[in-house]
Amino acid sequence: MGGADRAKRRGIRLRVALILVAVIFAVAAVWCHWVYTQIQKYAHEDQAAPADAIAVLGAAEWDGRPSPVYRDRLDHALDLYRSGIAPLIITVGGSGGDQYSEGSVGAQYLISMGVPEQDVIAETHSRDTEQSAERIAVIARANGIHRIVVVSDPTHMFRVHALFAADGFDVLTSPRAVPPNNDNELKFDRIAHEMISYTLWRMHLH
Repeated sequence: MGGADRAKRRGIRLRVALILVAVIFAVAAVWCHWVYTQIQKYAHEDQAAPADAIAVLGAAEWDGRPSPVYRDRLDHALDLYRSGIAPLIITVGGSGGDQYSEGSVGAQYLISMGVPEQDVIAETHSRDTEQSAERIAVIARANGIHRIVVVSDPTHMFRVHALFAADGFDVLTSPRAVPPNNDNELKFDRIAHEMISYTLWRMHLH
């Protein structure tokens, strides 16, 4: 009789464990689907509208010159500036390991393209997207900036919006144009990175 009771209890515990695992997987699947949907939504939506400033998130700089990806972001911000979206551009990013910073390289590029020096602010210390949002918040408070248009890559826009909104911005996102390509693995890697980074941030683990 005792053996039968122990076997019954083990069976109950196993069923409970299986139910818990199934619930965890179901919740994870729903969460991943929601985050993926939001990433796709923001990637294909240009929210650019009149604002106080445009922030360009940094990408690699090559010996004092913006990389092709960074240059595309800067050119998109330049188009927004010239169309009258905002009177100020903030370039963002710390050192890439040489004597230059992404923020300063971006600022010099915009000035070389005809943007007056007083209309550009370079943030030169941030190392990642979260630091970028924090440091831009400091710049915003010092310059009376309340509404900001943020420029980055399409798959980056959802997490960018969440981070900047958490720092108190009225934030709009405007992704750079990305030419179609067939590198589905690279696209998957970018989306997976954003899904993981956003989830860790929401869990306060990043």
